[in-house]
Amino acid sequence: MKISVGDRAPDFTLQSHLDKEVTLSEYQGKTTVLVFFPQAFTPV
Repeated sequence: MKISVGDRAPDFTLQSHLDKEVTLSEYQGKTTVLVFFPQAFTPV
């Protein structure tokens, strides 16, 4: 899936660093910044 600057992100659920499920739609209406880091030892 390709997302460009300004596109709306699709709703998704991930596991947080606190072992809690977090869904993007929980933050609807709030300013939200998504940051993704590649896992160690993976090509970027």
